[in-house]
Amino acid sequence: MTTLANKIDFIGFITVDHANPNGDPLNGNQPRSDYDGYGEISDVCIKRKIRNRLQDMGEQILVQSNDRCDDGCDSILTRVESVPGMKQALAAVKGNDFQKRKEFEEKACGTWIDVRSFGQLFAFKEKEKEKDDDTGSNSDSVSVGVRGPVSIHTAVSLNPILITSMQITKSVNSKPGKKKGSDTMGMKHRVDFGVYKVVGSINVQLAEKTGFNEEDGEKVKEALVTLFENDASSARPEGSIEMTKFYWVRHDNKTGNASSARVHHSITANLKEGVTAPHTFDDYVIDDSALKNIEGLNIEVYQEGEKIQ
Repeated sequence: MTTLANKIDFIGFITVDHANPNGDPLNGNQPRSDYDGYGEISDVCIKRKIRNRLQDMGEQILVQSNDRCDDGCDSILTRVESVPGMKQALAAVKGNDFQKRKEFEEKACGTWIDVRSFGQLFAFKEKEKEKDDDTGSNSDSVSVGVRGPVSIHTAVSLNPILITSMQITKSVNSKPGKKKGSDTMGMKHRVDFGVYKVVGSINVQLAEKTGFNEEDGEKVKEALVTLFENDASSARPEGSIEMTKFYWVRHDNKTGNASSARVHHSITANLKEGVTAPHTFDDYVIDDSALKNIEGLNIEVYQEGEKIQ
């Protein structure tokens, strides 16, 4: 396996057409938006989809969603303890023994690609006990934090989004009864159209600590390019969301030829002249000239899943 030797930044444009890219559970599952009306897709949602795509590729994932569980484990603790040697390594992590913690971190990073990519907080407590008088902590608690090299920002729409809500009905009751139950009525929300910009980076120094390598980087790139494949649902019908355009930017050194902020801001998207309400991705002009003017960058460009540059 080749050690990651170059800093990486990435920029993507996600097209949403009559779908709910990320529902807000505190707002009736309406698509997330800020106070100015711009749509948002949380970084947690994006990482979930990356994990799903990596799982589709056959990679071992620690944080699996219940509907995609492939190992019969019903919790993170169960999954950790199911790996040979991990239960003993976890039990050995007591107090502030740096070496034991390092051994556990190395084993966890070597086992699960999402841990060595995004990091993970392993926080477990066997049962309630009185706190230790000296440390003030529970003697049976274990807390190990791993910092991952892959960081992703919340995706934000290029323009304010229009959210449409519709009343829906179910044709049959969930339980027997002469009258229609209250659960036969419901609401469904969608974004009529929106283009969201998502950016992120891969830090080489943190990659060295977790063992994240070049091969892992290629897998994460493939997951991002195909982020919404095998992700269809009632809220996101097949083909309603896609990573329309994606930039994978490799610097020629560990620390980078420019800051991540400069790279991320170097690609702009503006509406074409005369367009006031966008309905397709082609209503925007993507300007990447500032990115190409930064020296020492190797830039890969993908359009609708196909490499074009």
